[in-house]
Amino acid sequence: MNYRTENEFTHFKFSDVHVSDIMMSFGTFKICLDNVIIKSDNSCNRDIRDMRTNGLILKLEDANIISFVREGFKTYDADGNLKNTTPDEEIEESDYIETFNNFLDGYAFLIEQENENYTFVFDGTDERTYTMIISASKDVCEWDRFMNIEG
Repeated sequence: MNYRTENEFTHFKFSDVHVSDIMMSFGTFKICLDNVIIKSDNSCNRDIRDMRTNGLILKLEDANIISFVREGFKTYDADGNLKNTTPDEEIEESDYIETFNNFLDGYAFLIEQENENYTFVFDGTDERTYTMIISASKDVCEWDRFMNIEG
């Protein structure tokens, strides 16, 4: 990778990003993302404007998943009457890898940091929404190139 930052998470914008790979092993969580915004104040950004990149690898070191939830939902009939309620469901550790597969070629519509906790909200390819909170001691972002923001 040509560019690398450490603990500069707030110098990126991770919303509506495409997920192309995700894994966790030996205390490191890695996710490969497309359509990440690199803010103008990022230490690697030599431009005066926000830029974009694909293939950014976000690594969280000393990572520990502290919450992983498949979000519940309610269904209504055509008259607006409640038919069913599906509650939130905590994902068991033994099911993490299988659940990660629901995010491949899907989207994370929110990734944010508060202190040492990183919150990921995924729109799974199984038409369910997932929220995962990971505590980590350090974040590292690596990518190969800068691209213009189209639009």
